[in-house]
Amino acid sequence: MSAGRSGDWAKHIVNPPIYRGSTHLHADCAALEEAKRHNRDGQFFYGRRGSPTQWALADALTRLEPGAFGTVLYPSGVAAISNALMSVLSPGDVLLVTDNAYDPSRGMATGLFKRYGIETRFFDPLDLDGFADRFCENTRAVLLEVPGSLTMEICDIPALAKITRDKGAVSLIDNTWATPLGFPALSHGCDITIMSLTKHVGGHSDLLMGSVSAANERHYRRLRLTAQQLGQHVSPDDAALALRGLRTMPLRLERTAETALAVARWLSKREEVAHVLCPMLPGSQGHELWKRDFSGGCGLFSFVLKGRSDAHRAALIDTLDLFGIGFSWGGYESLALPFDPVGMRTATPWPPAGCNEADKLGIRLAIGLEDPADLIADLERGFAAMEQV
Repeated sequence: MSAGRSGDWAKHIVNPPIYRGSTHLHADCAALEEAKRHNRDGQFFYGRRGSPTQWALADALTRLEPGAFGTVLYPSGVAAISNALMSVLSPGDVLLVTDNAYDPSRGMATGLFKRYGIETRFFDPLDLDGFADRFCENTRAVLLEVPGSLTMEICDIPALAKITRDKGAVSLIDNTWATPLGFPALSHGCDITIMSLTKHVGGHSDLLMGSVSAANERHYRRLRLTAQQLGQHVSPDDAALALRGLRTMPLRLERTAETALAVARWLSKREEVAHVLCPMLPGSQGHELWKRDFSGGCGLFSFVLKGRSDAHRAALIDTLDLFGIGFSWGGYESLALPFDPVGMRTATPWPPAGCNEADKLGIRLAIGLEDPADLIADLERGFAAMEQV
């Protein structure tokens, strides 16, 4: 719990103070030149490079991630993803992206990166045998995500990361769902791990921020330089909020995961539900891999309605009182969101092979800190309203 208080500027207090300031003063010209040379956290130079509040957060996140050399902060989770990829890619390179990636990740890969001469190829993360064949001589990086966005697949990250390294490419992973507490990605072979701090670290739906931690100094230096050249910066006020949220994150993760599993079990017995997409639930896709590699989960999971229409789904969601309708997750209040993966896949089908074609409309639940019985009762009302359509 003392992570982020290792510097002389922070070790005597529980919560590091908020250091606001764009200009850092130097004792003399020699001190200014010294600061230029080092370019490190803990070295005053200019506000865009951070000050004690941001340094404390970066230090805490590095200590939270086993095997991390250092951490860089960004103003959003999407900024963290784009900057991490830009630190390892150049025009002419090929990027492999898991087909169940976060939609903004897909968008930047096929839009922004395409404009700058980087080719993206999507792959099926569950096809371990065919993964090596996806590489070519220009493949420089692989973007993984666990579990898959919206559809929640768990893949064999250690095996995929090893193949990536054997092929001479860099493995990056969006590890927002489990955080390093539930899945230490660098210890499982990944080179770079990304988190949207907006979610579990913030925990209160009141900040936007992202982080990237690297397993070695070379990757960390490239991340830092890329972020600085692009002018990436987080405010000290938001860093203080993230530091505060970080202290209670383990408790919130445990509580929301327990409640999510209770709700998932209840949903799995509903005749209106075709599939519950929750890796923590026994019998779900990837559950055995989850048991092998993970020590925890969180409150985010999905389910698919059985043969219902958009109108049925809207009636269910619109009736809910305890679930807000909105993007993001990881906060203390529950959310429900409709999703349709059909138009968000390139290398894999949806519904998956063997599933009923009519069972395709999904609902993502982000479970908060409410009582599980109250959430189940709220969903019961939603299902009843759905049947009135």
